[in-house]
Amino acid sequence: MQIQDLPYPDPGVPDTRSGPRFLWWLGRNQLDGQLRSLAWGLLHFMAVAALPFCVGFAVQAVVDRSGGRLALAGGLLALCSAATALGDTLLHRSAVTNWITAAARVQQLLARKAAHLGAALTRRVAAGEVVAVSTGDVEKIGWFVEAASRFTAAALTVAAVGIGLLVYQPALGVVVAAGLPVVALAVLPLLPHATRRADAQREKAGRATELASDTVAGLRVLRGIGGEELFLDRYRRASQEVRRAAVRSARMWSLIAATQVLLPGLLLVAVVWYGIHLARQGRISVGELVTVYSSVMVLNYPLWHFQEIAMAYSFSRPSAQRAARVLSLERATERSGARVRASDGPGGGPGDAGSTGPGTPGTPSGDLYDPATGLLVPSGLLTAVVCGDPDASGLLAQRLGGHAPQDGPSVLLGGVRLDELPLDVARTAVLVQDKDPVLLSGSVRELLDVPASGAVRPIEALTAARCDDVLDALAQGSSDAADPLDARLTERGRSLSGGQRQRLALARSLLTDPEVLVLDEPTSAVDAHTEARIAEGLRHLRNGRTTVVFASSPLLLDHADRVVLVHEGEVVVVGAHRDLVDTEPRYRAVVTRGTDAATAPDTAGDASDRDGDPRDGRGAATLKPRAELPELVGLEEIEETA
Repeated sequence: MQIQDLPYPDPGVPDTRSGPRFLWWLGRNQLDGQLRSLAWGLLHFMAVAALPFCVGFAVQAVVDRSGGRLALAGGLLALCSAATALGDTLLHRSAVTNWITAAARVQQLLARKAAHLGAALTRRVAAGEVVAVSTGDVEKIGWFVEAASRFTAAALTVAAVGIGLLVYQPALGVVVAAGLPVVALAVLPLLPHATRRADAQREKAGRATELASDTVAGLRVLRGIGGEELFLDRYRRASQEVRRAAVRSARMWSLIAATQVLLPGLLLVAVVWYGIHLARQGRISVGELVTVYSSVMVLNYPLWHFQEIAMAYSFSRPSAQRAARVLSLERATERSGARVRASDGPGGGPGDAGSTGPGTPGTPSGDLYDPATGLLVPSGLLTAVVCGDPDASGLLAQRLGGHAPQDGPSVLLGGVRLDELPLDVARTAVLVQDKDPVLLSGSVRELLDVPASGAVRPIEALTAARCDDVLDALAQGSSDAADPLDARLTERGRSLSGGQRQRLALARSLLTDPEVLVLDEPTSAVDAHTEARIAEGLRHLRNGRTTVVFASSPLLLDHADRVVLVHEGEVVVVGAHRDLVDTEPRYRAVVTRGTDAATAPDTAGDASDRDGDPRDGRGAATLKPRAELPELVGLEEIEETA
């Protein structure tokens, strides 16, 4: 694989049982590149190691006054120099290729895993860890994969030079052969300490990065409550801990580097001292002494790669472990067993298991049933789910999307377990919109460029989600956008209010037109007037389609065909909103926030998106009857240009 051939058509199935196994798997999958790097490394290191023999041969030729041997030595030196330059150039080229292709393979694997898991990824692994693995850890993993072949070439060169010196000059060769293992392996006792200190540094750096990310993400809130200095002080302390850990780690690595300088120097002193002694006795020639001395000097270069591979492995091992942990994650649906029969739960008879939706061939349709809570969502109806615990409602929403816990039962759609469906079919069948949906940077048109059934047009989705003022605001901020749909969104929609972001995300979800749409608090940051219009638009656009809305706002609940109260993880009552307000105290406590249903205000909105419309009087007695979907002023022009 060359750099210009990236990305890989298929990055493969990694061995994620451990960090070292993952590194070994990467090396095996780049065997061709490793062998090329090894070959060029051997050429380079062997040519460098041959230079002392050429020099010694030339010195001895001068001592013996032999012009022919001196000319031969000059030719050999020129040949070794050319081989050194060629080997170094191509070794560097192949090594960088190995580094980049290994890093690219890991990044492709991570991207594939993120796309495969979807929203479940960040619920099981911190987002900061995913970012750290896909950036810094990827580079460290690529470093070790690349350094392995260079280290192998260096080790083979050191062994060859030691054997060559034994043959060339046994008396001095014994000293070199005895000293080389000590020099090469002396750093091994220090590596565990260096690794622990490096791990501690990375752990502290990760915590500091996470603290910084949380601070930046919540800067708007911090400014509102005056907590900037508090968090800044926390970050200062965290960064100082990182600095101290980095200094401790650097001290250990400097000790390892000093050892790699000291021991070869001592070996060189021993060789020179003993060589002079042998030369004075006439047991070796001057050329042989120069050759052995030069060889020991040159060996410092390949021996340096022993320290590099130790550092590379020390840094890459925890990085590979983190990458393997992320890559080993599976969808809960992939751990399931066999198909559940139609009699295992409501939602369809034997003939329903293979039924498909009208819009997408192969997509199952029918009632949605959650065995864990007993929640039944009839096909084609708008079902509202009320749950007093927001965290529990979020987990239930994700479970309806097929993200069941490892030991929990799977949700059934038309009698078919979602965990038995292929991933693309499951995502076509059920779409879950989280409480905090993400908007990517780009234009509104690009935001709405999502897989969809085609039954819903963008203008219809925007109208139902009441995005007229959002488009106006974006168009005013993008003077070069002739069409409001071409207006630009900043990263995560930070220039918009919470309610505006929610409405754009809702429009995107409505446009996909899935068989089952699950919305988790889709209007929690919207003012009362806009929420009422969204409720009307949602019911109109999703008429005849299965829709689940997790909410506690009477404005949404009153538009539902049926309302389900989930208490302590179980369905306790089902009915119409107004009936439940009158007859069910637990339901009334959640919906009216523990106050009288007819007069209590609902404070679920976000003040940043209210337009002066108080939410008082939103109880059951003041709810307006359902109305048809009204047209939004200003969207007719968008439809003409879309």
